[in-house]
Amino acid sequence: MSYPLVRELAADGILVTVTCRVLDLARQPYYRWLAQPVTARDLEQARLANALFDAHRDDPEYGYRLLGDEARDTGQVACDRTVWARCADNRWWSAFGKKKGKGSKRPGPPAHDDLVRRDFTADAPNTLWLTDITEHPTAEGKVYLCAIKDVYSNRIVGYSIDSRMKSSLAVKALENAVARRAVGGSEVAGCIVHSDRGSQFRSRKFLAALRAHDLVGSMGQVASAGDNAAMESFFALLQKNMLDRRRWTTRHELRIAIITWIERTYHRRRRQQRLGRLTPIEFEAIITTQVALAA
Repeated sequence: MSYPLVRELAADGILVTVTCRVLDLARQPYYRWLAQPVTARDLEQARLANALFDAHRDDPEYGYRLLGDEARDTGQVACDRTVWARCADNRWWSAFGKKKGKGSKRPGPPAHDDLVRRDFTADAPNTLWLTDITEHPTAEGKVYLCAIKDVYSNRIVGYSIDSRMKSSLAVKALENAVARRAVGGSEVAGCIVHSDRGSQFRSRKFLAALRAHDLVGSMGQVASAGDNAAMESFFALLQKNMLDRRRWTTRHELRIAIITWIERTYHRRRRQQRLGRLTPIEFEAIITTQVALAA
């Protein structure tokens, strides 16, 4: 914008008429800007840009339409064309939207160190949690599941299901796990939460949730499924025993089926060799009680 330059030159004694003539500017718009340098429209566009930036930082794989949806959820309403213009001005592209040339790859945000080293064992509840995200199609579109497993009993202590794979999916699963395990005074502070290096687990919102509950983040290496093998085995079990056994018509139908399988079949009916042929619920009820009495 040239108007600040006109104002600076005017302060040095150069007539506004002369400056506007040289810069090919009309004087009336300049005087309107001088009376109100920041217009209501400027503020509106700035708020929209802030909302789009927050959404892009949390979910860098989103294109401008999905970023617009996220901005509208915060009350910043704009048409797709305006959203595209703001994203294009600031080069907020989807991570999958544009091909990058050689040498253009940039490292993502710093990740946590791997504190697990493929040692999927725990001597007490709320010592080590594993988390990951899986997806499955329906006739309406995909359903995404983020689950958190306590290694001590293999119990799914928290999960979240949504139609979109964004950072809030992981945050809701974590909040669900904390709410469940904090009942009865059970302490979760200091628990290690191990994941892969997906953008949802590196997002600002997820990292803030970890800090809020004094949880310790841990991440495996890139493209190394073995670093989170114990969580992958749960998803493989879910896939084989429930998801792949039929075609699903609606997201709601699949959502109810996932919840029913986790809470009824996996937790209360499926006995596990590692738990001494007990179910996760039985293991926690019996073993934890015995440990408490022995102490």
